[in-house]
Amino acid sequence: MEEDWDTELEQEAAAASQGRSEEQAWMANSGRPNSPSLRFSSRPSSPLSGFPGRPNSPFFGFSQNKGSLGANEGLNRSLPVQHDIGGYSGSRESVVRPNREDQPVTRFGRGRSSGSRDFQERNSANDPGMQDQGFRRVPGSPKVTYVPPPPPEDEQSIFACYQSGINFDKYDECAVEMSGLDPPAPLLAFEEANFAQTLRKNISKTGYSKLTPVQKHSIPVIQAGRDLMSCAQTGSGKTAAFLLPIVDRMMKDGVTASAFQKQQEPQCIIVAPTRELINQIFLEARKFVYGTCIRPVVIYGGTQTGHSIRQIMQGCNILCATPGRLLDIIEKGKISLVEVKYLVLDEADRMLDMGFGLDMKKLISYPEMPSKDRRQTLMFSATFPEEVQRLAGEFLKTDYIFLVIGNTCGACSDVQQNILQVPRLSKRDKLIEILQSTGGERTMVFVDTKKKADYLAAFLCQENLPSTSIHGDREQREREIALRDFRSGKCQILVATSVASRGLDIENVQHVINFDLPNTIEDYVHRIGRTGRCGNTGKAVSFFDDQSDGHLVQSLLKVLSEAQQEVPVWLEEMAVQRTNIVASLGAQRNNAGRGRMNPREMRMSYSETTFKSWE
Repeated sequence: MEEDWDTELEQEAAAASQGRSEEQAWMANSGRPNSPSLRFSSRPSSPLSGFPGRPNSPFFGFSQNKGSLGANEGLNRSLPVQHDIGGYSGSRESVVRPNREDQPVTRFGRGRSSGSRDFQERNSANDPGMQDQGFRRVPGSPKVTYVPPPPPEDEQSIFACYQSGINFDKYDECAVEMSGLDPPAPLLAFEEANFAQTLRKNISKTGYSKLTPVQKHSIPVIQAGRDLMSCAQTGSGKTAAFLLPIVDRMMKDGVTASAFQKQQEPQCIIVAPTRELINQIFLEARKFVYGTCIRPVVIYGGTQTGHSIRQIMQGCNILCATPGRLLDIIEKGKISLVEVKYLVLDEADRMLDMGFGLDMKKLISYPEMPSKDRRQTLMFSATFPEEVQRLAGEFLKTDYIFLVIGNTCGACSDVQQNILQVPRLSKRDKLIEILQSTGGERTMVFVDTKKKADYLAAFLCQENLPSTSIHGDREQREREIALRDFRSGKCQILVATSVASRGLDIENVQHVINFDLPNTIEDYVHRIGRTGRCGNTGKAVSFFDDQSDGHLVQSLLKVLSEAQQEVPVWLEEMAVQRTNIVASLGAQRNNAGRGRMNPREMRMSYSETTFKSWE
């Protein structure tokens, strides 16, 4: 049922067997049918921050005597809430995380930082028995009928903009590295880009007055027709960096109205890993094409396929899509790729990993898709691990430009990072302590499992802390309601899995709390990047559990140091201890392996295995 990459699935899968008895007891108490297809029904939502009033809702077991945003009393103690929050048991009790570096890789997207392929925004287009309305689902589950409401069409709503913060000018202090043959000179101001007049007006309406470093360097590269891999910190304007030159070229070349053609032929395809992010990119595109005949369209899973087709058939020049829905629409013959001039992968490191790599490979392998020499391919992200950099050669021309603003896995320096040693059993109390001391700041709390997200949100509501949750098992309608309640301030706390860690641009998020640390340092960087955006300052607190988070010690130390953050003494000591242990084990392996053909018993690297799987 899950459509988005969601890193908590590794813990859930490993804990499934040991936690089965608790799950059965929970279902017996809740009366929920033991069927994945019935886990979420189509009943209307209750007014409690978008949570449905059904047994699997986090509010099941809470009386609804109060109507104040779910601040309900009377927790049903028969429900094992303690098993899912505060680390009492559940997945993190029964899981000992292995060293991620030592995990063998067997296929593309199954190495480090990988999750279950069944829980990603991917559908098997060749397996109609396993898809419904363009996304993977459980056989027999009800069809998706949700049609999202249309976005507002008034000019004020279209051009609503994010207010820059006091540190916006500090972006110019970031180190810039460009590799590649004869990179174009950077811009110093918007005027130097020679954008079309209509685009200049739209930029002014959007409130943009100064280029950020990623925009200064990316825009001239794209205007020159070069392929680009661009890495810049979270909240630094990467979306505008690729949209502006693409829209400008379309305006100058001219586009013809294509409504009601049998097949639509978009000139630009933008792909992102999550529904919320791709919709956000679409809303940005609407600003820049305002007053022109260029028509952007967004399609994503969790919505009615017929709705996606109708939107496309009304005309489509810029197609914003999640991978599964995009491949499904292509297979249905509603889109032709012959006119694609621009292919943009946002959160590109994730698009080449976590199972999406095969989807992207399939996309560029369609006979109609112009070869990489006849199209322009652009990749953007805040993190670019070395193995992903090597994989990108499959998509990019040989003379592509690699742009790095800061470093390839750096946290935003505007985010004040604090790492706290908090044992699993103490996490819930520490969370309440922090939230009560922040005075109602808008806060995102990240956890490692979907069930924990629901239970923790319910618990916080009981503590008179209005909260909602978002994760991959919630229906799309519920996810959109949850985000709307969080953006509007109806709920000051959003409890989320890693499905919300990338790209989401929510104004005035002042605080991020990692209730559970993620599996990879890249996900950590993206999570804390939900605050401290566009020159604003923010705070990020992470609960470090010695038993489960040891694999992140060295990476956290590096990220904190590079962002000029205070490094806890205990973290430095732990890093030294782990270094000594690794060195000792390495010496033992060397001695034991003397005389062998492969003395260190080295496994193949991720990238080598990946290329073999592609072949």
